[in-house]
Amino acid sequence: MPTVYLIDASPYIFRAYYSIPTTMTTPDGSPSNAVYGYTEFLLQVLKQAGPTHLAVAFDGSLTTSFRNEIYPAYKAQRALPPPKLKAQIGLCRQVTKALGMKSYIDDRFESDDIIGTLVLELLEQGSECVIVSSDKDFTQLVNGRVTMWNFARDERYDADAVCEKFGVQPAQIVDLLALMGDSVDNIPGVPGVGPKSACALLNHFGNLSEIYRNLAAVEKLPIRGAQALQAKLAAARDSAEMSRKLAAIALDVPLSAELESLRYAGACKEEVDTLFAALGFERIQERIPVWHDEFSQ
Repeated sequence: MPTVYLIDASPYIFRAYYSIPTTMTTPDGSPSNAVYGYTEFLLQVLKQAGPTHLAVAFDGSLTTSFRNEIYPAYKAQRALPPPKLKAQIGLCRQVTKALGMKSYIDDRFESDDIIGTLVLELLEQGSECVIVSSDKDFTQLVNGRVTMWNFARDERYDADAVCEKFGVQPAQIVDLLALMGDSVDNIPGVPGVGPKSACALLNHFGNLSEIYRNLAAVEKLPIRGAQALQAKLAAARDSAEMSRKLAAIALDVPLSAELESLRYAGACKEEVDTLFAALGFERIQERIPVWHDEFSQ
């Protein structure tokens, strides 16, 4: 069965916007730095990986995620995309389509959840998956048939690499975040519990439920400040359990992912010609490695 590449668009759109000058514009004067960098990223993935099957997930739920219903302060510290970036996100989706890539977006679920659901469905169909993203949250999905590829740093994570980097197994990443929190997403966790203590707890008890089931035993662990740690856990149980819900990637996004629908047949020349001319991307157009052949079927 084929390997399916699942691309998390947002990190690479943001990276492009902040690494390429905003003075880069289309022929009509609109900003184009983010869409140019994102297009270049997609072409590099095609060139380096040569995927036979792929899909791209976009974030449509910047303030409307189901996680905001659980915890209104979720990601509240993050500023919304500046106008010059926001104006280019729709163009990034158009480029994705013109290049012949299937994409997904949802107003209630984040790109993490879309990819997580795709992974679940594709594994059931017998495929293997490579998640292309820099978001550490995806490490919770890694297993014998799922790897993560941080494209910008060319770092690849299998289960052993996740364990080496984070100190716990992929299946424990959600509980790790539930304990130590995540300032990037404004997940509170247990105040006063850092990565070392969280890893020590999980390596001993296995998961969050077992920690709280055996809370009285925490003070006897060979961990510095074990007695105080027990008190912190007891005081913040609700926060830890809520944080776990926030950190866990949802696997029930309402979508369909038949393997054949993700087959990559190449870019659509007519769409590329029209869109890339409007964007002023004629030169980068020459680097498209695969074109759709209408007679290949």
